[in-house]
Amino acid sequence: MKKLIDKLEKEKRLSFDEWKSIIVEFRKEKDKALPLFDNDSILSYASEKARKIRLENFGNKIYIRGLIEFTNYCKNDCYYCGLRKSNKDIERYRLDENIILKCCEKGYQLGFKTFVLQGGEDLYFNDDRMESIIKNIKKNFPDCALTLSVGEKSFETYEKWKNAGADRYLLRHETADKKHYSTLHPESMSFDNRMECLKNLKKLGYQTGCGIMVGSPFQTVECIVEDLMFMEKFQPEMVGIGPFLPQHSTPFCDKKGGSLEETLLLLSLVRIMLPKALLPSTTALGTVKEGGRELGILCGANVVMPNLSPLEFRENYLLYDNKICTGDEAAESLKSLEKNMKNIGYEIVKERGDSPFFKK
Repeated sequence: MKKLIDKLEKEKRLSFDEWKSIIVEFRKEKDKALPLFDNDSILSYASEKARKIRLENFGNKIYIRGLIEFTNYCKNDCYYCGLRKSNKDIERYRLDENIILKCCEKGYQLGFKTFVLQGGEDLYFNDDRMESIIKNIKKNFPDCALTLSVGEKSFETYEKWKNAGADRYLLRHETADKKHYSTLHPESMSFDNRMECLKNLKKLGYQTGCGIMVGSPFQTVECIVEDLMFMEKFQPEMVGIGPFLPQHSTPFCDKKGGSLEETLLLLSLVRIMLPKALLPSTTALGTVKEGGRELGILCGANVVMPNLSPLEFRENYLLYDNKICTGDEAAESLKSLEKNMKNIGYEIVKERGDSPFFKK
């Protein structure tokens, strides 16, 4: 397997069978319950390569993004998500434009130079409302980048928001396997439309992010291989990879959560394949294991996303159960996060942290 990882480092791609053999062999090692970074393991070898590559491309910098979860309303009914419209156990909320701008002001004072507006596909936030929010954020904080993560929209909507000043867009593809996609989403949602949205975002010049849930229900080794091959072809500027975590009010409430180890392996493999990608170490990693986000950094990630949302709303943004809502996840604990990163040899930097491919 080490030869295949060396090949990946050199050529930045592998065949279907080569990818599959790495994942299969890794799972055999995992079944032996070796220490997390056993010296002879695939994970240890891949993560060492990934650290080296990210240091070559980004030094020891960790970029911070101020996350604002501004609405938990959603028109969709995805089977894995706690925000799904059929969830009657959730207290819904929306942040108005003034509150969103106050969150940005608070973040700016803390040193954040990127804000991420994330929410369900809430029809209340139509094209014009979002355009106003985008323009005012960019007007008030002109030296900051703005990332949107609000799902599938038309080409015209994406274009309007790009012209208003949005810089980046996160849209996890969830799976590159059409059949698998249909097991995660209702019939009203379309795999082809998801892929078309990603293409449109790229075409419009967004720094575009895709990504997957590791260990999502019905995900096979072949699904993961297709995801890796899709990413190699798509060449995203950002990749969001985190473990699937069940939520108690969804059809997948009793499904097993994704593997920490496999998530870390895939972070490392993506870093090797996409050396210049912006790769977050997700909140979900920190939920699976204390210190999980630090492990993500040690496996090649270079972005963390502390929460700028008002404290009273965070517990209602329940994508999955046991989500971190306070402590180091809160922007108020930025100093603690800085300390944790310093302890593993990395430095939080207060920069926009654009993709190296991006031309201003």
